[in-house]
Amino acid sequence: MDVNLRSIGLSPKECRSPQFAPFQAWARSEPNTKPMRIAQIAPLYESVPPKLYGGAERVVAHLTDELVRRGHEVILFASADSKTAAELVPCRDVALRLDNDLSWDIPAHLSMLAEVRNRAHEFDVLHFHLDCFHLPFFHDRVGQTLTTMHGRQDIRDLGVLHRHYPNYPLVSISNNQRRSLPHLNWVKTIHHGYPKSQYAFSPAAGGSYLAFLGRIAPEKGLDRAIEIARQSGIPLRVAAKIDRADKDYFEARIEPLLKGPGIEFIGEITESEKAEFLGEALALLFPISWPEPFGLVMIEAMACGTPVIAFPRGSVPEVVNHGVTGFIVETVKEAVAAVKEIDAIDRGLVRAEFERRFSVEVMAKNYELAYAEIQTMRGNLDMPDELEGVNGKAPVASWSFA
Repeated sequence: MDVNLRSIGLSPKECRSPQFAPFQAWARSEPNTKPMRIAQIAPLYESVPPKLYGGAERVVAHLTDELVRRGHEVILFASADSKTAAELVPCRDVALRLDNDLSWDIPAHLSMLAEVRNRAHEFDVLHFHLDCFHLPFFHDRVGQTLTTMHGRQDIRDLGVLHRHYPNYPLVSISNNQRRSLPHLNWVKTIHHGYPKSQYAFSPAAGGSYLAFLGRIAPEKGLDRAIEIARQSGIPLRVAAKIDRADKDYFEARIEPLLKGPGIEFIGEITESEKAEFLGEALALLFPISWPEPFGLVMIEAMACGTPVIAFPRGSVPEVVNHGVTGFIVETVKEAVAAVKEIDAIDRGLVRAEFERRFSVEVMAKNYELAYAEIQTMRGNLDMPDELEGVNGKAPVASWSFA
C-alpha cells in the first residue's frame, strides 16, 4: 500500500509529529500488496536449494518461490546449479562447497556483488542473505536494502564492522540472535518457514529410534545425543555432514562413540530423505551448546509431527513450545526423562504448530511487511539525523539513500 503524508502538503517535520504516530504505525503494519521487483542475493556456498546440507540457501529457495507465487517479480543471484521459480542470474557455475576445483569464496562473492551493484537501479528491494559481505558496497543505497542475518552475531569483529555501517535495515531470524548487537537497525524478527507440502505428516513414529540431524561440530552436541540415547536404551540414528574444519574433532571425539551398540551413522542425506528419517523417529535430539540463530532441523521435525528434545540455547525457547512440540531440558539427565515422556506429545499438535508459525506463507507475508516498511521509510518520510531504533532500542545514525 503506498502511503505518502508528504503528498498532501505536510512538511517533513509535520510528518514526524506525534499526532501522526498512529498513522505511521498503521502504514508500517500494512503489507505492500503492489507487486515489487525484488533481488534475492544468496550465498554461493550451496546451490539454491542445496543438494545436501545447507540452511540459508534452503530458506532463500523457499522464500523466493513463494514470493513469485504471490505475484512479485523476483530475480535470484546464486550459483548456476540452483533451481528456482524466479529469474536466475548465475554468479558461479557451481556452488562452492561441492566444487572439486580450487576455489575461494571471497572473490566469488565480490564478483556477484559487482553484478548486483551494476543492476541495483532495476529493483525495488535488494534482499541480501550474506550477513556482511555487501555492507561496504551499498552504503549509498541503504534504504533500498534488507539484510537477513543468518549467522551468529556474538562475534567481536562483527560489532566492530557494524560501527561503520549502523544504518542497514536488518532482519533477525530469532530474537535471541540480536542480543549481542541490540543497537543495530533491526526491522523485524522473521522466523524461517517451509512449504507445508515439503514434509509429510507422520501421525505415529514408525521406527523405534531417536534422530540426530545436522552438522558434526562440538557445539551441535552429537556426543550428548549419543549419551542420551544410551541412557534411554533407545537406538540413535545419525544423519550428519562433516565439514573439513571439524574432521579432526570427528575422528578424535565422535568416531569412537559410534562404534558402540545402538548407534547408526548414516552420513549426509538429501532433502527427499529427510521426511522419512525424521517422520519415523520417536523424537529429534537437539542438545546444542551454542547460541543457535534458528535451527531449521527443529521445524523440519515439527513438520513431520516429530517432537523435539532440545537444550535452551539460542533460538530454542522461541521455536520449541515446551510440553506441546517437545521438551526443553537443561541436562542429559533431564533429556533422558523427557524421552520417557515423549508419548505424551500429540504429534498432530506438533504439525499444527508448524503450520501456524513456521510455514513459508507466514514467512513470506512477514517479509512483505518488512519490504513495505523500508519502502515507506525511504520514500515517504525524510529521515531525521537520528532515528530511534526498533522497539525502543538505542538510536542509530542518519540514513543514506540513493
